Amino acid sequence: MSASPLAPQTPTSPQPTGQPVVPERGGVTATIVLPCYNEQDHVLAELERITASMDASGHSYEILAIDDASTDGTLAVLREASLRMPHLQVLAFRRNGGSGTARRIGTLRARGEIVVWTDADMTYPNERIPELIQVLLTDPSYDQVVGARLTEEGTHKWLRVPAKWLIRKIAERLSNQKIPDLNSGLRAFRRSVSLPYLRLLPPGFSCVTTITLSFLQNQHDIHYMEIDYAKRAGTSKFHFVRDAYRYILQVLRMIMYFDPLKVLMPLALWLLGIGAVKAIVDNVRQPFYIPANTMLLLIAGLLIASMGLLADLIVRSRGDSALDPGVHEG
Repeated sequence: MSASPLAPQTPTSPQPTGQPVVPERGGVTATIVLPCYNEQDHVLAELERITASMDASGHSYEILAIDDASTDGTLAVLREASLRMPHLQVLAFRRNGGSGTARRIGTLRARGEIVVWTDADMTYPNERIPELIQVLLTDPSYDQVVGARLTEEGTHKWLRVPAKWLIRKIAERLSNQKIPDLNSGLRAFRRSVSLPYLRLLPPGFSCVTTITLSFLQNQHDIHYMEIDYAKRAGTSKFHFVRDAYRYILQVLRMIMYFDPLKVLMPLALWLLGIGAVKAIVDNVRQPFYIPANTMLLLIAGLLIASMGLLADLIVRSRGDSALDPGVHEG
């Protein structure tokens, strides 16, 4: 889909022969946002891999590496690399804000109209970043391209696989969308389309889930590209219980934000239905008598239904520009 109707028009510049006309913003086509936290042993290799692939692609770009208050030598490695990598800019946080905060601030500071999110832990095939960018450049009907992983190589794999499958199915059910990979860390999207949703990003890992659901819930088309996923370098920052809980909570929060009736109305109807059936059974057994537990079921159903309708009214009347996406013609 095209960018949001409120997005500024971006200038274009001539490109080499055989390349499409590329929209540029601030002199670059794409900004690669790279959050870094205690990645000193491999971040340089990751930067070299990204730089080599982007230089070969011919696209104008910048890499915004954000040190999230690392406690090792990551910041020193980044600053040294910036002296010999002209496309690299380094931003250092004084306190740890989480990968979601780094990605949000990086997107706001991006000079490119296309923003790429990825990780610095050698898990994602970052040499394929130009392919993600090219999809957005050649097909204006897509506003985001997500690298859909074929395997799971993280820690606690025997727990992560079923947990992520369950969370993804919940998200698909609530959003009425097929989602091959809900929380992939490798993606490219149009900055102008993402701006209304950046304030919704949580500080942690579930920021990628948020940006996926924000686009889907507002009819911004997403293209999924199959990618390989490698075992990470260094120590994982993922905590299974805490982060899985946050993922589920964020999925529910995002659906509530855009379509609260999806969450509340089914529960309300189930309670009302069970209460009504129980009331009939109670009256057959003892005419003109409704027990307290039956009344509680009916009242709870009515209260939740009322809350859902009120929440839906608030969503529809808040005047949020994010709820007015652009529409493609043709």
